[in-house]
Amino acid sequence: MKDLLLIALFAGLGATGAGLLGWLAVRLLRRRSMALSLFCVAVVTVLAVTSGTFAVAQAMFLSGHDLGVVITVLGMASVVSLLTAALLGRQVVAGSRALTAAARTVGSDTGFTAPDRPLGLELAQLSEELAATSARLAESRARTRALDASRRELIAWISHDLRTPLAGLRAMAEALEDGVADRPEQYLRRIRAEVERLTGMVDDLFELSRIQAGALSLSLSRVSVYDLVDDALAGAHPLARQRGVRLEGGQVAAEPVEVDSREITRVLGNLLVNAIRSTPEDGVVAVSARREVDEVVLSVTDGCGGIPEQDLARVFETGWRGSAARTPRRDPGEGGDSGAGDSGAGLGLAIVRGIVEAHAGRARVHNVTGGCCFEIALPAARG
Repeated sequence: MKDLLLIALFAGLGATGAGLLGWLAVRLLRRRSMALSLFCVAVVTVLAVTSGTFAVAQAMFLSGHDLGVVITVLGMASVVSLLTAALLGRQVVAGSRALTAAARTVGSDTGFTAPDRPLGLELAQLSEELAATSARLAESRARTRALDASRRELIAWISHDLRTPLAGLRAMAEALEDGVADRPEQYLRRIRAEVERLTGMVDDLFELSRIQAGALSLSLSRVSVYDLVDDALAGAHPLARQRGVRLEGGQVAAEPVEVDSREITRVLGNLLVNAIRSTPEDGVVAVSARREVDEVVLSVTDGCGGIPEQDLARVFETGWRGSAARTPRRDPGEGGDSGAGDSGAGLGLAIVRGIVEAHAGRARVHNVTGGCCFEIALPAARG
């Protein structure tokens, strides 16, 4: 027992000396290559084993032949260990360099190009994270481009929509000022209509800016979708009668929801006005509501003829106008060059989506036979 303790003491002293030297070397090399650090760890291990074994061999007073055998075995084992550590270090460095080169492609137009050489588990996981990050960057960049394009389109349309009525207002004001208007009362009515149109456009811009800035304040209360649809239909009835469009709302379930009734009524009003203006005379605009698991889905179906498939994803974008099938028709009785019915600034559906998403809901659209169906899904009231 005493001999074993003595052997353990000598081996421990030898290994401790090598360990202290290795600790100092690792601290000095902590900012150097990983391969050098791995090789240093291998050298420390070899030195610890060698020094401990040599110290024990000396304490055991081995013969010269036996001591030579021990040293030879230790030497061969040390060489193999150091060569293996050097090869492993080179492999790690090569993988790290390949991953560094691949990291330069993160966020590029071509996307992340993963290394074509096998990597260790940690480096492979890092490569996967870089690929995911690159995909998120590409998605964010595409979204930013789409927003910029939408913003430019909105500015162009708004500029056009402002210029046209303003030109008409100027012409009518000059005619009244010069006294050349045959029927001044008709000019005054037209001026008032254009002012109301411009006011509505400015109100929509202000509402959209509040939604996008997250400043929309909701006053939630428990109401029935039946009441919401009834109020929206009552508000849209005069326009439908003027356009010769029939409104139907017989398939509305009296499901409860917790919403801001004023804002949701505005959403339904926007959808109904949009549907009525896109539906030909003698057409039908139908409103329905149904329960689907934990949400209530309200839908507005029109007879516009459908939306091209490539435009369906853009319907709720700011400034989207759509195809000729959804171009608003001139109101009956409208006159003058500046009256084209709706301002068509492309804000109504963007406001719809913003308000619905503020209620933790979803807005979507799909084509149906002869037209399209706009749906808003709202969380159903609990209890």
